[in-house]
Amino acid sequence: MYQPKKYQKKDTVFIFEFIQEHPFANFVINGDRLLATHIPILTEGNAENFRFYGHIANHNEQFKYLKNGIEALIIFQGAHSYVSSSWYQKKDISTWDYSAVHINAKIKLQTEAELENSLQKLVSHFEESQEKPLYYNDIPQQILAEHLPQITGFWCEPFKVEAIAKLHQGYGKKDIESVIKHLEKQDNSLSNQTAKNIKKEFDKNRREKDTDGSNY
Repeated sequence: MYQPKKYQKKDTVFIFEFIQEHPFANFVINGDRLLATHIPILTEGNAENFRFYGHIANHNEQFKYLKNGIEALIIFQGAHSYVSSSWYQKKDISTWDYSAVHINAKIKLQTEAELENSLQKLVSHFEESQEKPLYYNDIPQQILAEHLPQITGFWCEPFKVEAIAKLHQGYGKKDIESVIKHLEKQDNSLSNQTAKNIKKEFDKNRREKDTDGSNY
């Protein structure tokens, strides 16, 4: 990952909360070429010690390369948005604000029991907020019996974690306020969330400046 120093995020709590908030990830492995699948991946553990779990369909091209010990890259993408230089006080270059976490991990295939337990947790995680949730054990057994043999579950054991939040660090207060205002005005949930992230980052850095006397 390209990580200019001022955008790097090394706080383990930030990283852990980020991947929990953005569970729909890019799962990348190397086959006869680089292969990627977009799948939900959930975490198990805490900010200091965690691993992931997920599954893919057996007819997925990645399946024949999914072996114990191989390396995978899991990419978690946060809100992002184009930022026009016309929003600044002075002419400058337009840019793109975003946040993301890249994690390199070793794969360990799940047993059938582990897969089923993972599916129960996965369904529960996303169903619990529904008005009338349909949990894993509520699904007809015949459907589950037909589905389970067609997928493969796996654990991801992280060994390298990189995180970035490019949120207009280093810009002056008036420019940042203008960027936030313009993003908030857009009829776009990603832009609106990016505005919130920029404001949160600005407020955090301002508090740190007040504490140590450094410049934002």
